[in-house]
Amino acid sequence: MADKEVTETSEAQIAVHWQEEGYYHPSTEFIAQANMTDRKIFERFSLENFPNCFKEYADLLDWYEYWHTILDTSDAPCWKWFVGGKINASYNCIDRHLAKNRNKTAIHFVPELETEKVEHITYQELWVRVNEFAAVLRDFCGLKAGDRVTLHMPMVGELPVTMLACARLGVIHSEVFGGFSGKACADRIVDSGSHVLITIDSYYRGGALIDHKEKADTAVEMAAKDGQKVDKVLVWQRYEGKVSSPTPMVAGRDFFVNDLLKETYGKRVDPVPMPAEAPLFLMYTSGTTGKPKGCQHSTGGYLAYVAGTSKYVQDIHPEDVYWCMADIGWITGHSYIVYGPLALCASSVIYEGIPNYPDPGRPWRIAQNLGVNIFHTAPTTIRALRKIGPDEPKKYDYQFKHMTTVGEPIEPEVWKWYHKEVGKGKAIIVDTWWQTETGGFLCSTLPALTPMKPGSAGPGMPGIHPIIYDEEGKELPKGCGKAGNICIQNPWPGGFQTIWGNRERFVSTYYSRYCKDPKSKRWQDWPYLTGDAAVEAPDGYIRILGRIDDVINVSGHRLGTKEIESAALTVNEVAEAAVVPVLHEIKGREPDLYIALKPGFTASPELAKKISDAICTEIGKIAKPRKVWIVKDMPKTRSGKIMRRVLGALSNNADVGDVMTLANPEIVDEIRLMVQK
Repeated sequence: MADKEVTETSEAQIAVHWQEEGYYHPSTEFIAQANMTDRKIFERFSLENFPNCFKEYADLLDWYEYWHTILDTSDAPCWKWFVGGKINASYNCIDRHLAKNRNKTAIHFVPELETEKVEHITYQELWVRVNEFAAVLRDFCGLKAGDRVTLHMPMVGELPVTMLACARLGVIHSEVFGGFSGKACADRIVDSGSHVLITIDSYYRGGALIDHKEKADTAVEMAAKDGQKVDKVLVWQRYEGKVSSPTPMVAGRDFFVNDLLKETYGKRVDPVPMPAEAPLFLMYTSGTTGKPKGCQHSTGGYLAYVAGTSKYVQDIHPEDVYWCMADIGWITGHSYIVYGPLALCASSVIYEGIPNYPDPGRPWRIAQNLGVNIFHTAPTTIRALRKIGPDEPKKYDYQFKHMTTVGEPIEPEVWKWYHKEVGKGKAIIVDTWWQTETGGFLCSTLPALTPMKPGSAGPGMPGIHPIIYDEEGKELPKGCGKAGNICIQNPWPGGFQTIWGNRERFVSTYYSRYCKDPKSKRWQDWPYLTGDAAVEAPDGYIRILGRIDDVINVSGHRLGTKEIESAALTVNEVAEAAVVPVLHEIKGREPDLYIALKPGFTASPELAKKISDAICTEIGKIAKPRKVWIVKDMPKTRSGKIMRRVLGALSNNADVGDVMTLANPEIVDEIRLMVQK
């Protein structure tokens, strides 16, 4: 038992000491224009009215055929929503808006360079471009419903075109975050069984034109070594008709999309009516074991959920200009840049670059120039802008009605700066909590109905019924002041269907822990384990305290510690690797990497750099360790477990606690001298 007590600790135990903040209320002007002002929504979406309540979200969409079963639990816990329904996501995001809003801007693409013009893509133009590219996918690549395609694209207007062209055909897209390496892309190509890779030659980041095509060559080569052959690589061009990457095209394999589109000019592709439960896309998320998990999201349930939450939480009206600064390579971009906003006929902004290029006033110039009135970003970005440009927002003439924060908990002080300076004291804030796996928001205030509270995500969303369990599975009542494992009692349409190709891992990771009866077909017996620790205030507001597993949240990006450790172990000299999260003023957390070497090797700055570089190659620069500490030995329990808790305390200058039960307590002081000097 002593070992167990020593090895297990969590952010939760520290964070509960935070005090609850006071309420902030929306203005009467905001309430007057809000999409959701009916308090009865919580009653309509109560557990007594589950699952039929979600018809309200599904009715925001156009269906070819209505469903016969709203929730099918026969293959619990792989839930099927709106069974029997036929729908197409591309049709719902484009075609149905043409009659009244053909010439309305769908996407404002803002290049990073301010010398380049903003591209305003209307719904008509989006329809034309999606049709012509869908014809390329169907006729040139031979793709059909159910096939998988890997996309490795940065924040460019061609990315939503590509996604919606896939959706038009029922082709399952798997978009890899543009900042990830060729190796990370290869892993996802192999797991999804993709034969086609879609990429771009280059893009801007921090004022530099980055060669992105080289990652495609690496990805294809490494996927082949793993037994997955990519037949075609389609390459969009950052500058149409101009070569912007020094990496050459491979004859017979690589094709410029702009050349192929000449053949499909004027072609129109009918949207394929897809079963509601057919997969729309895969989104890979970090796991605690090295292999990323392919979260499989459905077409009908997912689209209904992101449309409903975009309307009622984001308060999107067709006349709004909405800017979510997330990357489409993550779930936030899928749900709340592309599918949710476009399903509601919004104008959605896509910005190519970093928020402080060429200076920290850039986001507020974009907001001023485009008349943005709904703004959506992560605490990391808010912290960074607060640090480098605290006085910038007041220099610009923009006014947000609504702001979102997403991706990680936001500190109350940062929240208050966001409200006062960025929102100019007028914008409401929703602090949303959810995950790649959940498809859309789980906890949030409804902006016109529930007041805001800095640092708290708010109560469960309508139709989402959270419950907090302790380690033994006992419910922790609200207001008890104890943190536990937050679970969701019921399924919801946005939740992922399974882990692609690995149902067993899906069940064991998300459902086994608190399952009341593994043979049951009743949803009531299968609470969903989110993997986050949380505490519920007396008013029912939820405060999220961090992960209960080994996932580090860097700038809102979830990175599995096991993934980073696995990458370090690709270096021949490395015997053991342990990653711990270190508090960072801007990013929230960043990884510290501890390394023990194989016998016969000695520590050197060159070796530390080699290990750090390996992480960037295997995963991407986002995972770059703050510091690589090469130590003589790792602190270990008597059973041989590496004591990550002790390493984490050393990295964060915290108390290591009692280490006398360790097998090698003397090593702790040696490491402390190195780390804290």
